[in-house]
Order: sequence, then C-alpha cells, then structure tokens
Amino acid sequence: MKHHLVSLMTGLLLAGIAISTYTPPTYAADKTQAHEQEQVYGHELMTEQERAEHRTRMRALKTEQEREQFRMEHHKKMQARAKERGVTLPDEPMPRGKGMGGGQGGGMGGGGGRP
Repeated sequence: MKHHLVSLMTGLLLAGIAISTYTPPTYAADKTQAHEQEQVYGHELMTEQERAEHRTRMRALKTEQEREQFRMEHHKKMQARAKERGVTLPDEPMPRGKGMGGGQGGGMGGGGGRP
C-alpha cells in the first residue's frame, strides 16, 4: 500500500510540474509579423523584403529624431508609390507610439481568451 501511495504522489508531482511548465502555442511569429505589417505605413505596397529592411533600419536608428525623419521619408516614398499605382493611402503617417512596438501590445493578461 505504501508503494502505491509513493507512486501516486510521484505521479501527481510530475503532472504538476508538467502543467506548470506547459506554455500553449501563441503563434507569436505570425502575430508579430501581422502586427508589424499593420504598423508600417504603406505596408500593402511593400514587398516582404522591403518590410524586413524597414524594420531593421528602424531598430538600428538611435534617436527618436532619426526615427521620425526616417518615418517621414518613408511616408513620402509610399505616397509616391501609391500615386504611381493609383492607390489611395491615408494622408498622415501612423501616430508616434503606434508602430514598431510603441503601442499597447498583447502582453501578459492582455488577451481575451484562446487564439
């Protein structure tokens, strides 16, 4: 009987460890990519490579002033591209703090249930 109790306790302990370390899949890469695409002004006119280069450049810039200047240059470029293609984009770039991770993210406790 004592052997069964020890086995049961060991099983419960292992099950508790397994449950406490389990992390459900979050599809973080898909969410991050979709979020960044939504946040880059004119993303729908850019190739995947251009979006990746844009993200890399934004992360490499050191000051907010450099990032703002790059955003404005990018905005002008996307406006010209939209005009060439007969597409309409919003007149104003994304508000500061809404792109590149500056907004309210889907961090811990921010979700509303399962994906």
